Amino acid sequence: MNEAMLRQLVPAVIGVLVRRGADFAAAEDAVQDALIEAVRAWPDDSPRDPKGWLITVAWRKFLDAARADASRRRREELVEAEPVPGPGEGVDDTLQLYFLCAHPSLTPASAVALTLRAVGGLTTRQIARAYLVPEATMAQRISRAKRTVSGVRFDQPGDVGTVLRVLYLVFNEGYSGDVDLASEAIRLTRQLAARTRHEEVAGLLALMLLHHARRPARTTGPDSRLVPLAEQDRSRWNTGLITEGVGILQTALARDRLGEFQAQAAIAALHADARTAEETDWVQIVEWYDELVGLTDSPVARLNRAVAVGEADGPRAGLAALAELDPRLPRHTAVAAYLHERDGDPATAARLYARAARSAPNIPERDHLTRQAARLNTRLRG
Repeated sequence: MNEAMLRQLVPAVIGVLVRRGADFAAAEDAVQDALIEAVRAWPDDSPRDPKGWLITVAWRKFLDAARADASRRRREELVEAEPVPGPGEGVDDTLQLYFLCAHPSLTPASAVALTLRAVGGLTTRQIARAYLVPEATMAQRISRAKRTVSGVRFDQPGDVGTVLRVLYLVFNEGYSGDVDLASEAIRLTRQLAARTRHEEVAGLLALMLLHHARRPARTTGPDSRLVPLAEQDRSRWNTGLITEGVGILQTALARDRLGEFQAQAAIAALHADARTAEETDWVQIVEWYDELVGLTDSPVARLNRAVAVGEADGPRAGLAALAELDPRLPRHTAVAAYLHERDGDPATAARLYARAARSAPNIPERDHLTRQAARLNTRLRG
């Protein structure tokens, strides 16, 4: 059976899993894992009942994922809603699992993907979105990682850098995605900071605390509408977390071994330091983005830099910086809409906001962009 015929079975297999009690997203994820296993195993041992084989394997994948998710949720129940300031408690087995999944036999990218899936509890779709790759590509990467470590001894834990990358992505998904993992990521990063003087561990912890401090102001109303940073009620920001984050960052920067998480934390600290949006030191923020781009050459950092340039030097300068980037980059269209609106072109901005809404990574962001388009269209008709 070729791959095209195999994929024709997918809707029916997903339907069986849903009828057995799986939610649609989890069923889809489990079937994707089963498909990858089928592509690997069937050339040597083709089953007489392909559909039945897929249902059996997909259901097993679903149960494994459900058990992992239940274990993760039990760990999260031990964490209070707001992170407690100060050093973390003794290192538990969760952080050890992060290190073990970052095994030296894996590439850093594969180790991160495997840990997010096996320990962090994220779906393949969520991980693919964080990495800016197609879901099928990420599913294959995770499957290869599983096969790589299936026969190795876990007596060589991975490096700190890979674990930091995992914690960073878990926090980002918890901060803006469908599953609340932010507090758990902060808890584990506190533990890691307590056992090492690594500057980037401190930088990541500071970054998490500074972002988490703004969380109470990020949404408003019974429908949890997204509130852009410039419009947030800054009196709702958690000043205790800001103070702690800035202190940790200053200590790390004083060691003069700059890394990407310290640079990101410095940008977050400048936002936190401004009493109003108008008082934001955008010139210095651009300088920190220059440092960040130099350290990572990240397209996301370049995209955020274009926004900062637009604030520091005017929207035309921001649009010029944006023109150098791949327009397929996630949120590229939303940034273009914002800069065109600031440049006095509401018609183009409205069109771009509507287009960006159609590809938004989550519902709150989609609704926010839709409202922005509607607001400008109402103004144009008036």
